[in-house]
Amino acid sequence: MSIGNANCLICGAPIVYAQEAHEVTCAICGKVEMGRCTCAEGHYVCDGCHRAKGVDFVMETCHASDSTNPIELAQSIMRDKSIYPNGPEHHSLVGAVLLTCYRNAGGDIDLDAALDELRSRSMQVPGGTCGFWGCCGAAVSAGQYYSIISGSTPMTQDPWAATARLTSNIIGRLADVGGPRCCKRTGFAAIEEAARYTAETTGIAMELPERTTCTFMANNAECRKRDCPFFPV
Repeated sequence: MSIGNANCLICGAPIVYAQEAHEVTCAICGKVEMGRCTCAEGHYVCDGCHRAKGVDFVMETCHASDSTNPIELAQSIMRDKSIYPNGPEHHSLVGAVLLTCYRNAGGDIDLDAALDELRSRSMQVPGGTCGFWGCCGAAVSAGQYYSIISGSTPMTQDPWAATARLTSNIIGRLADVGGPRCCKRTGFAAIEEAARYTAETTGIAMELPERTTCTFMANNAECRKRDCPFFPV
């Protein structure tokens, strides 16, 4: 497999997105489904194959971590070969590092149970939601995190509102920066917003760096460079 510059896992060719879904076959597991994303050579990799090893690594790392800094924890996980430059594994990563650092900073949760629940929810969020749904998976993952710590359900009042407020704050920040896709940029922004919001609403203060700096630019052909708030100064 090749991670290239956020390109095809099979051959390294650029990824091509279609507006409408069409029948595709996963080049790894053979699954046939409707999809909107292939490489220029026609290869398709399903979300399950794309994120399987990455999500396992995210959960294993978070279960064992004593970090209170979700940006540092996210960056350390992102450096593993199982985490591709872009992909739905980030939809689990964001919420997982937030749950872990929230607990380690003094939050009263059963981390093992919370991570299991986060995994279950986040695996339902497909790749490409940022462009096709109008709601980035990083924001959804942060919302899942806050829903878990606040006890939000479709029938709650204040937790429901507080969770929606966090997600809307993140989406607003992502929209201000603009596209195209970058799971590192959106992930860092979602983590920062969620950590600050958590401190304001719960009093649990996770650590954050003075400035989040990305080190993954070389692996993303669509990097915004100096237009990205996390590009090195």
